[in-house]
Parts: sequence; C-alpha cells; structure tokens
Amino acid sequence: MSSEKSQFIYRIQLLRSEILSKGATEDERKMVDEHFAYLKRLTNNGTVLLAGRTTNTDQSSFGIIIFQADNEEAARAIVKEDPGVKNRLFRAELFPYRMALFNPRNSREILG
Repeated sequence: MSSEKSQFIYRIQLLRSEILSKGATEDERKMVDEHFAYLKRLTNNGTVLLAGRTTNTDQSSFGIIIFQADNEEAARAIVKEDPGVKNRLFRAELFPYRMALFNPRNSREILG
C-alpha cells in the first residue's frame, strides 16, 4: 500500500454573504479567526498546501483550500473540523484534486 497522500480541495462559501459587504457580527468575527487559526495550524504541519479567497464582496465570493490527506474519509474529517464549517459560517464542498503545475518560486514572489 502506498504511503503517498491524496490531494483534495474544499470550496467554502459564506452562508451570510452580507458579512463581506456590511460587516460581521462579533460571533462571526470570532469564527473567522478560529477558521484562520485552524488553517494556519494545518499549513504549518504540512496538510494545507494553499488557502485563499476571492476578493469580491458579493454572494459569489468563495474560498478554496488545497490540502492532502490519507484518504477521502480523512479529508472529510478535516473539512468537518474546520470551525467555520462546524459552526455553519460556511458551506463546504469537498473534491478530489491533483495539482498539475506548481512553481514554489512564484509563491515566494507573491507571499514574500
């Protein structure tokens, strides 16, 4: 059996899109902070490869998280444990994914 992890992507979208245009409640801000801290931990331990969101502020706005997991069951658990998903700030969709092209130099130039 291969020890290589599979890649997945999950797409998140705010359930209340007005957060982006009119502002978040205190509870929503706390959930966003918890969501970001969760993704940061997963990035630091090598699970998350890339995370970000669109910059538009209407209902079409979404975020993506590209990550690796042992299998689909483990990937679903990662999505379900996201505080933003768990607390129903976001709806989430999980997809199997395979990165085809990646140049780490490009990310260093963008992220500094």
